[in-house]
Amino acid sequence: MNERIKELAEQADEYADYKLQMPGEYDPDWHDVRDEKFAELIVRECAKSADEWYQNHNDIHWDPAQHIKNHFGVE
Repeated sequence: MNERIKELAEQADEYADYKLQMPGEYDPDWHDVRDEKFAELIVRECAKSADEWYQNHNDIHWDPAQHIKNHFGVE
């Protein structure tokens, strides 16, 4: 697994641990909280990666899907 994906998963784990320590009206499942945060972090990372690349290469043809795959090491 790509190191950045591992880092995002760890951040999602820590968020879920923290979030479930807070008192609330309901008791959400740890996995649900973690999965939602993990998905959010991946989307944010994709947007950030695409934006950074575009800022440096906006004068040439851009394939955002390929760039995002490359960023995460996905073929």
